[in-house]
Amino acid sequence: MSILTANTHIVYREVLLRDPQNQLSGGGSCLFWSRSPGFGVDGRGGEWRKTKKRDLRVEAFWADMTRPNVIEMQPIKDCDQLDQILAQAQELHQPIIIDWMAAWCRKCIYLKPKLEKLATEYDTKIKFYSVDVNNVSQALVKRGNITKMPTIQLWKDGEMKAEVIGGHKAWIVIDEVREMIQKFV
Repeated sequence: MSILTANTHIVYREVLLRDPQNQLSGGGSCLFWSRSPGFGVDGRGGEWRKTKKRDLRVEAFWADMTRPNVIEMQPIKDCDQLDQILAQAQELHQPIIIDWMAAWCRKCIYLKPKLEKLATEYDTKIKFYSVDVNNVSQALVKRGNITKMPTIQLWKDGEMKAEVIGGHKAWIVIDEVREMIQKFV
């Protein structure tokens, strides 16, 4: 029996770590796991050698298809909608993340998909929202006390608790947002 996979880390994590006696050989980005009558081939460490036959059990596993890869942030259009969202979050004792952005802002555009991907990590714990400051009233922008974009705020118990101003690389902003979330969740 043979297995060919594109992600060696998954096979290593799921199969090899369970039973370190399994013999794997491969190269590049594919991993070939073989069991032949009498012997197998082991290519770890750059040396190929014959191994004795072992009883191997192969389990097929797939990525969790029930969990989305991206959760689209819900837009906030006015102060009344923000009040409703904050009241609902307060009832559930759940913080929310609001991404204050503009459609013309290049850094905002690059950051939004990364925040939507981050939303999948905290799917049941935090809701993610976005506000396009050009499409809402200035009263809403003032309520968020927004001076720079993108600004990512964490709101809990009806008030803003922390914020990250994302004027630098998106991966750094995401790490800062993750740290901010971990303080309040």
